[in-house]
Amino acid sequence: MISKLKKHFGRESLYHYIMRSYAVIILIMMIPTIYTMIMWQYNRSRYNNIIKNVSHANAIMKIARDDIPDELWNIVSGRNNVNQSRHNVYLSIINDSVLELIQKSDDNNSTSKLGLAYRTCQTLSRNIGFFEQQIAQSTADVEQTEHMLDEIRSIANLFAQIMQDYILSEIESAERTNNYIQNSPVFIFTFMALIFIGVAALIFTNFKTLSKKIRVPISKMEDFSTQLAAGNLQAHIDSPKITEFNHLVENLNSMARQIDLLMKQNIEEQTNLQKEELSKLQAQITPHFLYNTFDTIIWLAEAGKKDDVIQITRAFSNFMRISLSRGHDWITLEQEIEHVKNYLTIQKLRYGEILNYQFTVDERLNNYMILKLSLQPLIENAIYHGIKNKRGRGHINITAQFSDETHTKIRICVIDDGAGFTPERLEQVRQELSKEKGQNLASVYGLYNVNKRLILYYNDKTCGLEISSEKMQGTNVSFTIPCLVDVKEN
Repeated sequence: MISKLKKHFGRESLYHYIMRSYAVIILIMMIPTIYTMIMWQYNRSRYNNIIKNVSHANAIMKIARDDIPDELWNIVSGRNNVNQSRHNVYLSIINDSVLELIQKSDDNNSTSKLGLAYRTCQTLSRNIGFFEQQIAQSTADVEQTEHMLDEIRSIANLFAQIMQDYILSEIESAERTNNYIQNSPVFIFTFMALIFIGVAALIFTNFKTLSKKIRVPISKMEDFSTQLAAGNLQAHIDSPKITEFNHLVENLNSMARQIDLLMKQNIEEQTNLQKEELSKLQAQITPHFLYNTFDTIIWLAEAGKKDDVIQITRAFSNFMRISLSRGHDWITLEQEIEHVKNYLTIQKLRYGEILNYQFTVDERLNNYMILKLSLQPLIENAIYHGIKNKRGRGHINITAQFSDETHTKIRICVIDDGAGFTPERLEQVRQELSKEKGQNLASVYGLYNVNKRLILYYNDKTCGLEISSEKMQGTNVSFTIPCLVDVKEN
């Protein structure tokens, strides 16, 4: 389940990948512009705030240094009374302005100076309050009044000096801001150069990734087509990570499956056709044996050999029973050996003393399955092309043994001491057996039939018939098959 999810989420549309790459590149390219605009707006705002702060500080410095002492002098000189004087209004303006500047200040040095100015303003306010009290009570003479006024002027001048220092601090801050603005093009250029290098690296990486995403599926499809051309119809392509290739890959896999199915169906049809041809060939051989057997029964009956007639009839009945075997293609080795014994019994009654035979069969093989009628044509060939052509007494030896120590294969041999083949004829027989079509093979009908049936039914588990022979020494026809216990009928 987890692997399926990984495969699903690991897939991506080529269109979405390209659009995402473009979006990332555009976003990265916008970073310098956005940064420049933000810094420009910040420095502009900071510069304007400094100008406003300096202007504001200069105004309250003038009020503290000039306007407040003048208002107090008017009170001393009798031009105004305390209630008519505006000095308290000026004090309130100074106090509020300093607090406002402190709140807006973002420089530690300026904030420190404003704090000192605020405390000085509080001292100035207390001294003016004491001055008002003395005037209201008329307890101070002219000299004391002038002395208090001089102290107030000193405090006001001190406040003005502090504000002057604050103004200088703000001017220095403005200078630093100006220097930053002057140097920012170099920084921005360096930053943009780094961005450009990063974008170039990203474009190169995306190009390689995109190329791989496209190249790998195409390469797999090319390998797939090469395997199909080579005949590997079991080839398969995994779903690619690029969704645009999904339908193409699915169609190619479907095409391979269809071709494989059609090929299997065609092979099966060809196999069935060959089996039908072999069945027809077998049918051509069987009547010849039937005619000879019936002729033998007739002349034995005419000769009054009752026991021989019974024996050959019983052997022929058993022979036909196993030959037919209810249409089955597979029988046990024990049944096949019995079938051959019945056949040799009939032939022995026909040929008499010139035909002798012997069986050497491992009883452990009795229950293994074998293709029906695999031995009888070989023995018939040994009789008609070996023993008869020798024109003398002959002997046939039939053996069935395990061919290996693992007991997984059976080797069956039919050996005769008949006329045998010359090397040239032996090579000709071998070539005739390897032909695809059994045409003009009258002398090797039986061998050809058995050889083709073995290859068709056992496929690659047998090499077919193996023939060795020497002129006037005899012939050895053998084959090796696997040990089969249970065979599904086709």
